[in-house]
Amino acid sequence: MPKHTNSLHNQNQEKEKRADELIIANKELAFQNEEKEKRADELAIANENIVSQLQNIQALQKIDRAILGSQDLDLTLHVVLEQAKSELKVDAAAILLLSPYSQILEFAAGIGFRSKSIEHSRLRLGEGIGGHTELEEAIVSVTNLAENSTEFAHTSLLANEGFVTYFRAPIIFKGEVRGVLEVFHRLPFTPDQDWLNFLEILAGQAAIAVDSATNLTKLQNANRELFNAYDSTLEGWSRALDLRDNETEGHSQRVTEMTIKLAKMAGVNEAELVHVRRGALLHDIGKMGIPDNILLKPDKLSEEEWIIMRKHPFFAFKLLSPIAYLRPALDIPYCHHEKWDGSGYPRGLKGEQIPLAARLFAVVDIWDALRSDRPYRKSWTAEKVIGYIKSLSGTHLEPSSVELFMKMISEDEIDVN
Repeated sequence: MPKHTNSLHNQNQEKEKRADELIIANKELAFQNEEKEKRADELAIANENIVSQLQNIQALQKIDRAILGSQDLDLTLHVVLEQAKSELKVDAAAILLLSPYSQILEFAAGIGFRSKSIEHSRLRLGEGIGGHTELEEAIVSVTNLAENSTEFAHTSLLANEGFVTYFRAPIIFKGEVRGVLEVFHRLPFTPDQDWLNFLEILAGQAAIAVDSATNLTKLQNANRELFNAYDSTLEGWSRALDLRDNETEGHSQRVTEMTIKLAKMAGVNEAELVHVRRGALLHDIGKMGIPDNILLKPDKLSEEEWIIMRKHPFFAFKLLSPIAYLRPALDIPYCHHEKWDGSGYPRGLKGEQIPLAARLFAVVDIWDALRSDRPYRKSWTAEKVIGYIKSLSGTHLEPSSVELFMKMISEDEIDVN
């Protein structure tokens, strides 16, 4: 074979070899590209899952903040529904709560509805499709409401809302069904397991919110009952003191009501008014420690007897200070006989050393005492009592308290007839 022919043959073989290598390289490159695309798809899915999980976590955090930061159950349930509508990507959502007495599911909150039909929902256990939820304690789903309309409890929603798919999860806390979380969609929808799991989680958050609000309501009711019991006891004590001291019937109640009005005008806040009221009711509780032969003596007291009588504010302190809830109410029982110029008792406090409540009460106490009949004298006229109180301004009584009391009189805040 000629030399140039042999060279051409070698070149062709080399080209064929390179072509084969190029084909292999292209196949390898295509495989690598496919792997990269596959990994990119997997990464995209992973990223979507991470984003979805982060959004779910953020949604749960919003619900947690609502539960911890608000005492309003309606507001908290609305936050739950907002997150359900947003994260589950549904058109509407509602929460129905179970009445413990009637065992009927009643509408509590809703979002995304075109009409108000859902607000009239009242479902009995076992009624319609949703009735199984309470009994089975599991998620119920209906993917074609049109075909199941006869069994669907919310039949009015089909005409008004156009819903196609429906899911309901039980709201369960400590093994007890408290209600249901319902979600609706106007298009066919088949959820994955993650979606269903998050629906259950949201129902669990709703259960925590309901339980928290229920416990708060129970606590508030218990506190209210306890508060009322305390006040009833104090009013009973004050009536007993009026009777023992031969005071005009209703003296303690009257001075309490007037002192509260005057304290409000003086800017005392609602929390402090509670203690002002209790202190006024018990202003003479210390007289429990005064012997009857002194307390009920029809004649003037001797100097020795007055020494004992002037101890009743101290007796009040000894009696009430060990009682924690009455300790803040001591200002009036302990200090209402102190005088603006420092000549009062039991400690000789002067000026603003005397608590505000006691300064206000002192004016009211003089008014009611002189306006009431006593065994040893008739009641004074309003004009005479007003003149007397004004004469004590700056000595026995704080001038600003007297001025405020006169304003209350002039505005007809109390009866002066």
